[in-house]
Amino acid sequence: MINSKKIKISSILIYLLLIIYAIIQIYPFIWLVLSSFKTNSELFGSNIMGFPDNFLWGNYKDAFFGGKVGLYLFNSTFVTTLTIVITLIVSCMAAYAIARLKWKLSKLAMTFFLLGMMIPIHATLLPLFIAFRNAHILNSYWCLILPYIGFGIPIAMYILVGFMQKIPKEMEESAFIDGAGIFTSFYKIIMPMVKPAMATVAIFTFLSAWNELMFAITFISKSQFRTLTVGLQSMVGQYATKWGPINAGLVIGTIPTVVIYSFMSKEIQNSLFAAGAVKG
Repeated sequence: MINSKKIKISSILIYLLLIIYAIIQIYPFIWLVLSSFKTNSELFGSNIMGFPDNFLWGNYKDAFFGGKVGLYLFNSTFVTTLTIVITLIVSCMAAYAIARLKWKLSKLAMTFFLLGMMIPIHATLLPLFIAFRNAHILNSYWCLILPYIGFGIPIAMYILVGFMQKIPKEMEESAFIDGAGIFTSFYKIIMPMVKPAMATVAIFTFLSAWNELMFAITFISKSQFRTLTVGLQSMVGQYATKWGPINAGLVIGTIPTVVIYSFMSKEIQNSLFAAGAVKG
């Protein structure tokens, strides 16, 4: 009886600590949502932390249309989606060639890809700017998509190659005996099995591309190509700033991240559990 009571008390304390930790982590987003309905006087007055006196839905209208958040949201969505798709296609094919096929330079090729993780982003800013200027692709989607893909592939290769190496080779050998080729084995056997790893790569690529600011603010000067991070920064006025619409824009930009992670978090957990089970 005493041991069971101790277990119950300890479990209650653990749950309380987890609830407190969850509230601390979630509250900044709650404050952001509440502040998106407030005026400047409420934000800088006595009502900083509480509910707004009147829910100003017009802040979202001002942000979406007046602040061009709708255009910036489309640009970020287009750039990020294309980055994820191309990164997954290239990385999956390259990872399959390195992890599942036998050739002499496979380890050297993997080392080449992993070296990309050691290159600082800031060191590539000036060379990329000069290259894009000479190629006449500044102020376009491609001047953002190309470097995002370049920095996303090394991490994707690190995850996908490690995951593919754990798949038993007998599964492919049985398919080859039945007459399947390399492409059939890749699309029908390997790809369905690495979906959790692909989801992990997609989320990491999404977060890095969606929240990136340095490339976007350097390579883009025309408003029609600005992403959400740069567009929200441009809403800050020189003499006066309406923080309600800006906070509304931040909420709009945060929602896709929360939604995508909610749908793919289970896939990430499956990939981690699978990798741990194989190693164990």
